[in-house]
Amino acid sequence: MSNTKRIMLKWKGEGLLFEGFGGAPDTPPIILDGEVREGPTPMDALLIACAGCAGADVVSILKKMKVTLENVSVEITGDRRTEHPKRYTALKYLFRIVGEGLDASKAERAVNLSLEKYCSVLHSLNPDIQLEHEIELA
Repeated sequence: MSNTKRIMLKWKGEGLLFEGFGGAPDTPPIILDGEVREGPTPMDALLIACAGCAGADVVSILKKMKVTLENVSVEITGDRRTEHPKRYTALKYLFRIVGEGLDASKAERAVNLSLEKYCSVLHSLNPDIQLEHEIELA
């Protein structure tokens, strides 16, 4: 069974500036800018989506493990091909997580579940992308 999504992307009439609409009816638009003046490029937005998806998974999983989270941040680095298509060939995540009841085992389990099973954005990319991750607990 399929869950079809629909978005609308409109060129703003100048440069490489676009406004994207989608999701729920009252979702605010996002700006994509190939010239990086008013928003991230589409490729940067893809990294943001990968980080956001994994971050949401990790938060959800850790809450189910009864961790009281204080702070979660996800940094992601993407290596791209130099020739076209200039797609990502490797991604490296850095998760920084602070919370009561958190230990390395729980953090590693949550991150692995996200990256190996749940992160829809990541799993929508080419499966040959090399993945690495690191976790810092405070």
